[in-house]
Amino acid sequence: MKVIVGLGNPGVKYAGTRHNVGFDCIDYCAKEMQIELDESKFKGVFGKGIINGEKVFLLKPLTYMNLSGECVRPFIDYFNIDIKDVVVIYDDMDLPVGKIRLRQKGSAGGHNGIKSLIQHLGTPEFNRIRVGVDRPQNGESIVNYVLGTYDPDEREQVKESIIQTSKAVEAWTTKTFLEVMNEFN
Repeated sequence: MKVIVGLGNPGVKYAGTRHNVGFDCIDYCAKEMQIELDESKFKGVFGKGIINGEKVFLLKPLTYMNLSGECVRPFIDYFNIDIKDVVVIYDDMDLPVGKIRLRQKGSAGGHNGIKSLIQHLGTPEFNRIRVGVDRPQNGESIVNYVLGTYDPDEREQVKESIIQTSKAVEAWTTKTFLEVMNEFN
């Protein structure tokens, strides 16, 4: 079993913001993989399906970004899922819009959702797909930037990064995460 977790904030207020690109990726994967996010438990919404013979869960924590670990830890414990079978998708300001980067471990890098996951999982060693949202320009605050929507000229690039993320997730159902990293990085 594999779990694909997309980080974001619940509610219409945050829909389409840079900080919610993890949710956007899960929604796109759900559509492409024909998995309904129709179950609610562990402070999150999720759905399950079979992709390339592999049982897959798509999970969106509804705890707000800073408390994501409060959803993910009980979820993987309940379904007895090994940490190596989890991938977390989230926004990254150190990557340009439209780029993705896969990693098997790392620090939180100032990302509070990842900080919460590291705390609750007890390790920084879990698979990640970082989706680039770039950094604010012209002195805009980081909070306003990540909770803001994309500029019109960025929308096509964001869409492409979401598509690439979905392809990487699907490839992970038949390959090791290291093989997928080598293919998509």
